[in-house]
Amino acid sequence: MMRTIVLFIVLLSGLAMSSMSSAVGRADAAMISLIQQAQLISLVEPREPFVFYQQRLETESESNAQPVFDSLSKPEFYELATAIADFWQRHGIAIRAPQSIHDPDIFTAVMALEPEVDGYLQLNNRIRYLTWLAKQHQWRPLHFIGLLKPGQSASIVPEITERLMWLRDYSAEYDPASSSKVDYYDDTLRSAVMRFQWRHGLKQDGIIGPDTIRWLNRTPLERAKLLAFNFIERAQYMSHVGDRYLLINIPAYEMVLVDGAQIALRSKVIVGKPYRQTPILKGEISNLVLNPSWNVPRKLVKYDLLPKVRQDGGYLSRRNFQAFNYDGQLVTKTPQEWSDVARGRFPYRLVQKPGVGNTLGRYKFFFENPYSVYLHDTSDKGLFARSDRALSSGCIRIEKVEQLANWMASYLVSDKQTWVDMQIERNKTQWFAFDHKLPIHLVYWTSWLDGQNIAQFRDDIYNRNQNITATLHAKY
Repeated sequence: MMRTIVLFIVLLSGLAMSSMSSAVGRADAAMISLIQQAQLISLVEPREPFVFYQQRLETESESNAQPVFDSLSKPEFYELATAIADFWQRHGIAIRAPQSIHDPDIFTAVMALEPEVDGYLQLNNRIRYLTWLAKQHQWRPLHFIGLLKPGQSASIVPEITERLMWLRDYSAEYDPASSSKVDYYDDTLRSAVMRFQWRHGLKQDGIIGPDTIRWLNRTPLERAKLLAFNFIERAQYMSHVGDRYLLINIPAYEMVLVDGAQIALRSKVIVGKPYRQTPILKGEISNLVLNPSWNVPRKLVKYDLLPKVRQDGGYLSRRNFQAFNYDGQLVTKTPQEWSDVARGRFPYRLVQKPGVGNTLGRYKFFFENPYSVYLHDTSDKGLFARSDRALSSGCIRIEKVEQLANWMASYLVSDKQTWVDMQIERNKTQWFAFDHKLPIHLVYWTSWLDGQNIAQFRDDIYNRNQNITATLHAKY
């Protein structure tokens, strides 16, 4: 039993394989690593032989006094190793040394199997901890009883505190036995709640509301599955990405600009509403538009603008919209006439002129795609303060749009002099071509380990993770 505890502590410490081998022996360390790989894969692809061997190895390592490496025969070991190598290959993820997976030395063979992905060991340790936690503790549903604020008391407080401790958000000393009667929401718990809210993309106000309770109810096993699934998705995708690109993670509401494998800019973004989703795609940004006009899509005219015009016929003129008929001729009407025509068939194309108040703001970034989506500025900067930013009609609004435009002007724009000359102009539209196109990736990852190896989770805003395993299987 003591030996098993030692092995588990080594696993959670995040030590490299060389440290593990010095602690418990090369063959044992190899088998433990094999268990971890089988466990990760079985969370994503729960089929044989992964589930069978993972459960068998874990059971025997916990219950037997014999060394872990005696749990499998050589033929069984190489069967599992071959299946693991095949899994990584099917998902387009490189392993360290595919030519060595059948090496007579078990340690060398297992080392050869590990995927060449940054953060793999740290992610495996986190998954190992979460699956252990799932076995050790019941995760009974917490019921929302109303907003719980610091300074208040509630019977649910001790259970929330203990749960945050197990999820490693509550860092202070905590004794569940002595705290079972303490129902006061103090400042220490508030700090833990705010950290938890930050890790889940929630508003960091320390108020325990329905969204915080919903995430507290996500079980450790569900969290392990989310981390495993998104790790595979991200590792496969990033294996084909170069050193310079723009990446937007839709459910994280975040953009990163990477240049030379280093982050040059990070920004909040606003993405499409659940019923007007931002598509998952990749392309190349080829142009930057300064002071863009806005050609309003027919759907937005019908559902967004016309209801406003019916109520207020002067809306179009105040917001600098122009109307054109099908022959391209400018059409003018009185406010009452616009209000009347908006109640029936509307045979006009609306264009918002460039300038202050334009919906697209000062910058538009064009990349060819079948959905007609693009990146742009916005006149409503206050929306970036919200934690839920699925607010657009599909296009992506950038908070640090000026920094992004200036980076592109420095590294990509061909006519830099005109760019400088146009900086004082607000009402004239100017297109700028690039010397080199910038790859752009719109992705959908709801869980990951950040740069500090902290597990991050985000709401599945488009309900794409309803059945994680079925989603992954449908792709291969």
